[in-house]
Amino acid sequence: MALTTYIDAITQALREEMQRDEKVFIIGEDVGVMGGVFKATKGLFEEFGPDRVIDSPLAEGIIVSSAIGAALAGMKPCPEIQFSDFITPAMDAITQQAAKLRYRSAGTQTCPLTLRVCYGGGVGGGLYHSQTNTTWFAHEPGLVVLAPGTVYDAKGMLKAAIRDDNPVIYFEHKKLYRSIKEDIPDEEFVADLYKAAVRREGKDITAVSYGYTLQLTLQAAEKMKEDHGIEVEVVDLRVLNPLDKDTVLASVAKTNRCVIVHEDHRTLGIGAELSAILAEEAFDCLDAPIVRVTAPDVPAIPFSAPLEKFYMPSVEKIVTALERTVEY
Repeated sequence: MALTTYIDAITQALREEMQRDEKVFIIGEDVGVMGGVFKATKGLFEEFGPDRVIDSPLAEGIIVSSAIGAALAGMKPCPEIQFSDFITPAMDAITQQAAKLRYRSAGTQTCPLTLRVCYGGGVGGGLYHSQTNTTWFAHEPGLVVLAPGTVYDAKGMLKAAIRDDNPVIYFEHKKLYRSIKEDIPDEEFVADLYKAAVRREGKDITAVSYGYTLQLTLQAAEKMKEDHGIEVEVVDLRVLNPLDKDTVLASVAKTNRCVIVHEDHRTLGIGAELSAILAEEAFDCLDAPIVRVTAPDVPAIPFSAPLEKFYMPSVEKIVTALERTVEY
């Protein structure tokens, strides 16, 4: 076992997969000589050379479109989008091409693309450098959308994604890069790409989250135990598309209450979809209304530090929602 940061886990996953399979390559802005804007690809240019770690122009559409073409030609591309805010020039390629290739070719073509996207607030980046737009892609059938919230998953899910034949959008939260550490195995491992995980067992209420807010939710669960003796079961969605609703339904059937936490906008977000699923399939289990803790529906995350704090979910907001739901 080795104590590893979230971003080092990503680097390890890329290195190991490039060593394992010569068809794996990286393309993106500053990923080569500079080692990436956050240093996730540090050292890979020196080890694998400019043909497999490719510095691209500042053109997200070209990065993704060329990667899709390479995937169709038998390669395993891992393009990087520096900030999720700038992914819109690549939307046509992602949603009209990558997501639909298997369907439009009657299953004769696949698109083994792993698109790493750096996202999320709480880092003082403001407008265009902090957005959480996971729902844009979770809404699109044909894409696998991941949002790892632990160091183990940061490595294991990325390795599994690279080996998967489907187009995968791998969202990595900037706030987690160096703020969490975890002992992960020294030996080879990959993580499940299609299952949610119960991170903390509980009997009184279910809290569902993913990514950075998973860590806040775990802290809130601990505080509920210390302050009220309430046992919160924490479910880590991990995979936003396709949703593993069975794990959420099983947890709510046990606890009869649910709070959903995410950083994306509230309206039509992951929380709204989960709420609808629970209303349709678990209504008889519920002893209280489902409560969501989300970012507000404003155009973008504020640059002002106090306003960013107001915008982001927090441990305090999650605890308040849990208390309200338990007391109902």
